[in-house]
Amino acid sequence: MSHPDRAPARRPAVVTAAVALLALMAVAALAYAVASVATRGGTVDRFRADAAETSAGPDQIDRVVGLLGVSTVLTAVVSLLAGLLLAGLAAGLRAGRDGARTATWVISALGLVAGCCGLALLIGQRATPLGSGEDDRATAELFGLLADAYPSWWIPLGAGLSVGQVLGYLVVAVLLALPAASAWFRRRPAPSALQHHPASPASPHPHQPPGAPPAPPYPPR
Repeated sequence: MSHPDRAPARRPAVVTAAVALLALMAVAALAYAVASVATRGGTVDRFRADAAETSAGPDQIDRVVGLLGVSTVLTAVVSLLAGLLLAGLAAGLRAGRDGARTATWVISALGLVAGCCGLALLIGQRATPLGSGEDDRATAELFGLLADAYPSWWIPLGAGLSVGQVLGYLVVAVLLALPAASAWFRRRPAPSALQHHPASPASPHPHQPPGAPPAPPYPPR
């Protein structure tokens, strides 16, 4: 007996593509967390060397270095958690859990907003360095040096990852909304063995011992 409303058990190509893209994004997030921690030492050294030529005092320099350390830790932690979350969503999608698809849509919406905000922040930092304004010229100079203290590839890397994050979440959300993905996530479970092998009809004489001759349909005369 056929079941036209049951989707095939094989995972559609669109779901496989969404899983692969989420896994790639998870690896990128974890790599970015590692890179944030690895580049901190060199960034601090370059910043201190450049800051020594400004009018800022040691306390002001130490405060900016402390801010840099906090920012590095927060960036690494957020990237690490994002990578683990994306890996978990990829595993759930691969297993065919419809709840994982819904969670992926929610995370994709949040990721789109976060990616756009991160890209805007990077552009704003590059165009207008953070500072306290003209009232504290030394602090403004320190924040102006902070962007240049990072490796030359750091700002382009962050911008590229932000753009890739926005595009990746958008593509994943669209792939999971396609009809093939919807049919696969809502497929019915396979029928049990009892449904394939119906029970034999009950004997008209259930209390008849095995091996006994069949009982007559009516009492003998």
